[in-house]
Amino acid sequence: MNQESRTRNKLNICTRHIQQRVAINAFDAVRDIKSGDAVWCHSMAATPYILLQGLVEHVVENNIKDVTVLQLHTERSEMLVDKSVEGRIRNRCYFASNATREAINSGRADYVPIFLSEIPKMFRRGEQPVDVAVIQVSPPDAHGVCSLGVSVEATLAAISVAKFIIAQVNPNMPRTHGDGFIAIRDIDVIFECESEIPDHPPAELDDITLKIGENIASVIRDGDCLQMGIGAIPDAALNYLNNHKDLGIHTEMFSDGVLPLIENGVINCAKKKQHAHQIVSGFVIGTRKLYDFVHDNPMVELVDIEYVNDTGVIAKHDNMVSINSALQIDLSGQICADSMGSTIYSGVGGQMDFVRGASLSKGGRGIIALPATARNGSVSRISCLLNPGAGVVTTRAHAHLIATEYGIADLRGKSIRERVSALINIAAPQFRESLAKEAQEYWHVTVKI
Repeated sequence: MNQESRTRNKLNICTRHIQQRVAINAFDAVRDIKSGDAVWCHSMAATPYILLQGLVEHVVENNIKDVTVLQLHTERSEMLVDKSVEGRIRNRCYFASNATREAINSGRADYVPIFLSEIPKMFRRGEQPVDVAVIQVSPPDAHGVCSLGVSVEATLAAISVAKFIIAQVNPNMPRTHGDGFIAIRDIDVIFECESEIPDHPPAELDDITLKIGENIASVIRDGDCLQMGIGAIPDAALNYLNNHKDLGIHTEMFSDGVLPLIENGVINCAKKKQHAHQIVSGFVIGTRKLYDFVHDNPMVELVDIEYVNDTGVIAKHDNMVSINSALQIDLSGQICADSMGSTIYSGVGGQMDFVRGASLSKGGRGIIALPATARNGSVSRISCLLNPGAGVVTTRAHAHLIATEYGIADLRGKSIRERVSALINIAAPQFRESLAKEAQEYWHVTVKI
């Protein structure tokens, strides 16, 4: 999505002609949702969980059936998979979360594998209708404009096409700069309610994640532009960047791990050719300290994820470095990041958007990082073959740098024989001999241990 399209989409939101009402409670707010509706749910830390509880009460009490709730990762949304709403609400998930994972894997909810950048396109093209958008916004400013706050992601696209918009207006929601604006007059139902924005404390860093972070930091250069996610490994990498200079950020999301580097001037976005001096992201999730940092901060732009994750936009950033995680990788370089075998764990998300964008960037590098083992060291995450049913999120043709606590393997331009050797060398030592034997059998490659 180019800059012109971003502006046009924002303006289009403000052309709806509606008869607005103010709801007295969450149950009243969602009373217009009817059987068969497709409902987009504002996601991540902006999940309007108060309204979702009202939705559950509404569908049960009023015998509403076959409501589809479209969503990414959601917070405090366990009520949507309660047995009481079976047949009434079905979750359609573009990313699995703690709230939906069991329902997906038991067949009570649907998982849709899709690049994060494609979800807004799907809404705007009408490939996935959106009847109702249920969102959470900041109070309106002096001009009557609300902010989508900590999470713009695909919600901007959803409200631009939804037939009906229901919003919780929450004074705890930060007001953020970027694309995520909606005029209060364009909201069909307003529900004013103060509630907590869910927070995620930083992950604890153990010896393994710290070593992986140190290995990642070894290939980060001054002036690089970073994409990273949430969790121990990204935070560990950031922990080793205190002596770097002029780092930038263009990422689908960020968390508290960047704050110390911003405070000490390491991250200043001064070298960025796109959005210079600004952090560009689709959403943030972390602690209240993070939410206070993004509130009314012109250094941070939260932008439509179709733009943030556009491969062409990413590639325009020189020295773009993507840092993503994986669950399993085989000896040819196929990367599984959304499932454990056929059991869905997370989602495709933006990994491929950024791996490919970084690859096309001048001086760019795509890093996939993972601990060498799982289950307390009993299973190697580097395997000869992927488990049956495992989803290939990043193909072996796209794989570049693979990092574990034992080192980094550079797979770009490497043959299968070269990849097998490089990956075994960063596997846990107790598995290298067995991996070498399997490599001989399946890949016809001899590796000396």
